[in-house]
Amino acid sequence: MVDLASAQHKICAHYRPKSFVSDLLGCTRNARRCVYKPSMAIAPRTVVEHVLDRLAQTGAEHVFGVPGDYSFPITDAVCRDARLQWVGCSNELNAAYMADGYARVRGIGVLTTTFGVGELSALNGIAGACAERVPVVHLVGMPSVAAQARRAVIHHTLGDGDFSAWAAMSERVSCATSILTVQNAASEVDRCLAAARTYSRPVYLGIPADVAEMPLSALAPPMSTQPSVKESSDKETLHAAVDAILERIASARSSCVLVGAIVVRLGLRAETMQFVDRSGLPFASMWMDKSTLDETHAQFCGMYSGALINDEVRDFVEGCDLVINLGALLSDINTGIYTARLDRMRSVTISRSTVSVGAAVYRDVHMRDVLRELTARCTRCSGCSWPTVHGLGAPVGSGDGPILAGYLFPAIESFLREGDQMFAETGTISMGLLAARMPKGADFINQALWGSVGWAVSAGIGGAFADPTRRTIIVTGEGALQFGPQEMGTAARLGIAPIIIVVNNAGYLTERILCTDPDMEYNDVQPWKYDALPNAFGCEGWRSTRVQTCGQLRTALLEASSEQCGTLIEVVAPRDDMPVVGSSIRAFLQSLRGESTTASSEVK
Repeated sequence: MVDLASAQHKICAHYRPKSFVSDLLGCTRNARRCVYKPSMAIAPRTVVEHVLDRLAQTGAEHVFGVPGDYSFPITDAVCRDARLQWVGCSNELNAAYMADGYARVRGIGVLTTTFGVGELSALNGIAGACAERVPVVHLVGMPSVAAQARRAVIHHTLGDGDFSAWAAMSERVSCATSILTVQNAASEVDRCLAAARTYSRPVYLGIPADVAEMPLSALAPPMSTQPSVKESSDKETLHAAVDAILERIASARSSCVLVGAIVVRLGLRAETMQFVDRSGLPFASMWMDKSTLDETHAQFCGMYSGALINDEVRDFVEGCDLVINLGALLSDINTGIYTARLDRMRSVTISRSTVSVGAAVYRDVHMRDVLRELTARCTRCSGCSWPTVHGLGAPVGSGDGPILAGYLFPAIESFLREGDQMFAETGTISMGLLAARMPKGADFINQALWGSVGWAVSAGIGGAFADPTRRTIIVTGEGALQFGPQEMGTAARLGIAPIIIVVNNAGYLTERILCTDPDMEYNDVQPWKYDALPNAFGCEGWRSTRVQTCGQLRTALLEASSEQCGTLIEVVAPRDDMPVVGSSIRAFLQSLRGESTTASSEVK
């Protein structure tokens, strides 16, 4: 970073800062403003305009973030660009979650923060996007090149003259990073955006405040819609891999497909569905991958999570002669705390760029190409049978009775309709809804790998921005909500109307399941008046209610279905009541610790 600053020092030498702020920003704050005109046939005049032009071309329509002095040139340019809407958030972590949720729905998300304090506050959210393969573009406003060149002791630094530390931290959770200059911006922006498309992971663009408003050194060429990295499969290896897969399918008496979320991240839902339809093979999903394909499809055989959820599905999947894994990650959560029993020698694993058939590995073959060739060459399976999907069934409970898990989660399942997008919080919320059968065209979106508590509300609101034509339902716990409820106000300010269901069970129920003593005080949280939060955050016109009985919940859900406004439903539930999956996890962990499972088996 210091070398970069030195190289650009001459570029900035003609600027003569007249104030502290202009010194840090590079003294371009009073430069003539260039308002973007979509009909113009010339390239954007400045570096930041070029960046925003490319982002708009990728399909982004919103930019999430928190303003800061170093990032003013970026946020100013966003607000001037007719194609983009600025979404100012309450803090950078929430903004990162919102960009993550937006990208899961839209295919690309954009976050902007200021140098140091802003980007580090967002880093947890960026790391989650990296882990779960979500393409978020992180724009960081940096101090001017001149300030960096002289190693100035300025705010948002450690006072040591080092301006490279924060970018280095982000590099570990990004698939591409760059500090833009007037000379490299035309190529580096395209390189990083191509990497985001190719690998479906975050990218980092540092933009010094003075560089942002400088003109590009050359006209930028038209943006390529193709990745700049080599992504074509080796033809001979591709044919060999597909031959081996087809041979395994032909020799297997029973086969099934495990469909992973990477299918969605890489934009391969249609290709995967074509293969499933053509082959006639049944498919199942794991925790992280729920609703990757239509759960109303005749070949869907249910959710598979080792020993934790459905014995019939487990017996079927593990009993198949062949399991074709389409990018499903064999993590602790997906495999039901490693209770899944999948024999590698009876498996085919198709990842983004590698295929494994038993012990044989084929490299430089890409999932898109494999799916297309498999679909073209496979024959339809006949005589196959698989489990029938039942969902959660009817809610169990009386009208004036308490809201137990056996009523709550089936009631939410019944509330869903075609085309909905549901964001489910990590922990017992996802546990309770894992076996719910999603309606046609509905998406279940969770964060099963990174598992950052508090993600769902902000991510869900980001998803609602990405597609406001769909009904967005967010289900979270009251402990998770306390991490970042403020973005409800952001949603209301900009006309977004999600339905938020908050399960208030007096603390961190997920932690009570996982720890040795559920009564430990660290599992308690301060009681809030959750139904009062929309009013406190200025959510004018929202409906908010607190329910304590099954009948009250049924009424609240009916009202939410008929209204077109933002809604918050606080569901008061018993402290220790948990979904069946939670009981299974607690019993499993107790058995590992050699503890009695009698108490947990009584919790239903």
